[in-house]
Amino acid sequence: MNTSASAAGTSPAPVLSFSPVVLPVAGRPVDLQVRVTAPAQGTGLPVILLSHGHGGSNNLSSLNGYGPIVNLWAEAGYVVIQPTHLSSKTLANQVSDHPEAPLFWRSRAEDLTHVLDRLDVIESTVPHLAGRIDHGRVAVAGHSLGGFTANLLLGAQVTDPASGERVSLRESRIKAGVVLAAPGRGDVIHASMVEQLPVFETIDFSTMITPALVVAGDKDESRHFTDVGPGWHADPYALAPGPKSLLTVFDAEHGLGGIAGYDADETTDENPERVAAVGHLTAAYLATTLGLDAHAWQRACDALVSGTAPVGRIESK
Repeated sequence: MNTSASAAGTSPAPVLSFSPVVLPVAGRPVDLQVRVTAPAQGTGLPVILLSHGHGGSNNLSSLNGYGPIVNLWAEAGYVVIQPTHLSSKTLANQVSDHPEAPLFWRSRAEDLTHVLDRLDVIESTVPHLAGRIDHGRVAVAGHSLGGFTANLLLGAQVTDPASGERVSLRESRIKAGVVLAAPGRGDVIHASMVEQLPVFETIDFSTMITPALVVAGDKDESRHFTDVGPGWHADPYALAPGPKSLLTVFDAEHGLGGIAGYDADETTDENPERVAAVGHLTAAYLATTLGLDAHAWQRACDALVSGTAPVGRIESK
């Protein structure tokens, strides 16, 4: 695993990206399309399933977004698989009348389960990838609404607003998670947002048992959701059982420096160095949690606190 090339200023490892891989799914109104980005070399590669956010742009919230963080993870030795969820604005004209629109909270989590079910198909379809994936080392990552999706796959539960059913979508094949700027607890959300997105009010982190690194910006106010402040995005760490770690990124807003796209208008805190640091730290966390390098996470934590201008702080439980 190469988790330090970008941070050290050395030449990044070459990566390959292939899209779309089209996966027909019974009952899904649109075929599931994914992008796969992988190192050009290496075998036994772990997988990161990346759930995009809901953002204001069209293509950032699809398989075409998140290039800055995806490329960093692939350089570090991960195969990154990005679906286009039905909530993507790129599909709005095709699914706007669907009963789950516009959030598609259940479908989003099911998309990543479908990807795992078809991992063999993906591996055989993408050129130069066959036989290189470690199917036993899978992580989920998600940003913003994608963080909510990741939380569900890591074990958080919700109540279906339509049926009143308590829903668990935990995926046991996922061994670790990275939760980026995700929504927090539901009892502090503005009533107007609860009316639009009632499922957010019901999130229960007490069942979120899979190991995860929660990443939150200390300037991520998200005032359209709550008046609690940036600490709201740390709730998946504070309210979930261990083992969990929290990376609080200094001066970061919701875009965490621009992980969703290069030169994107919706990034209010563009900072390539911050993105590189988030990519390096998350890759190191997964390297240790997935059993690839027992000391990668500790090395990354030590480097963070020993620097003259640390990008953030880390706590664990």
